[in-house]
Amino acid sequence: MNQLSQFIEGIPTAELHLHIEGTLEPELMISIGKRNKVALPYPDAESARKAYNFSDLQSFLNIYYRATAVLLTEEDFYDLTIAYLKKAASQNVRHVEIFFDPQSHTRRGVTFETVIKGIERAFVEANSTLTLSTKLIMCILRHLSEVEGLEVLEKALEWKQWIAGIGLDSAERGNPPEKFQHLFERAQREGFLTVAHAGEEGNAASIKKTLDTLHVSRIDHGVHCMEDNSLVDELVLRQIPLTVCPLSNVRLQVFKNMKQHNLKAMLHRGLCVTINSDDPAYFGGYIKDNYIEAAKALMLDRDDIIRLAQNSFIASSLSETHKKLYLNEIIRYAGHEYS
Repeated sequence: MNQLSQFIEGIPTAELHLHIEGTLEPELMISIGKRNKVALPYPDAESARKAYNFSDLQSFLNIYYRATAVLLTEEDFYDLTIAYLKKAASQNVRHVEIFFDPQSHTRRGVTFETVIKGIERAFVEANSTLTLSTKLIMCILRHLSEVEGLEVLEKALEWKQWIAGIGLDSAERGNPPEKFQHLFERAQREGFLTVAHAGEEGNAASIKKTLDTLHVSRIDHGVHCMEDNSLVDELVLRQIPLTVCPLSNVRLQVFKNMKQHNLKAMLHRGLCVTINSDDPAYFGGYIKDNYIEAAKALMLDRDDIIRLAQNSFIASSLSETHKKLYLNEIIRYAGHEYS
């Protein structure tokens, strides 16, 4: 396994399911909170790490939103984003498609402009100094109304040059995809890439409904698709990517432990499955940690790792030319021919 871990650490990958607010490490949260003279939710980083303990998606979200309250200025969002991008580059991530949740900030008085300018400043710096490319996906909080979502979509149009896609996240249970049908139709008319969380809390029917109602290009999570063979057949036929987050799934009790995860079964079924870190500050690891833990528990082999890395670029919204460049980099690294 040590040899495979070394192989994993070096292989080029893309990350397609990463919430930038979920990279707020306790040390950075404490530092930013003190800088902004915010009443900190935790007295120190050690206390914060101990408090990053939850039993399901909703209990996680409660902690998550509490921690993000320290983010107030453009500098805060720059610091948050550049810290993640440096970490990703150190793990041989070549391309990232990052989610951000403006509603979780605008609802507490932070302007949309403040958030996106801080993130974009980090993107510009990373694109010139680090070996990775970046794209930004704005997520709509599904526990809020579609009207509120449409308002933030209108705001996003002012910054369209910096936003590649529109996503849907937050609590899946009780917030079906059809609630946002008009919003996604509008986003697609505006030319945005569209993706949506489905099949994490929700079942296979939730994934099917998301595809049929929102017509998204990619499903985030999607692990419950395996409950429905006809849905799996459709996903394989259409090669709809699934951005799976193994450590997140275990921490949120989607699976009791990593050995029970269905990632390998999904991969071997022919699904375009990818590995991602979701909210790594909370779930115990960044992208290569997810690869390594999944490989150990599920006995993934070298070919599985190569396939997962290839899928990460195939599933991205990069141009075909750029996809081929990254796929060729995997060939050179792995010593395999790709056709």
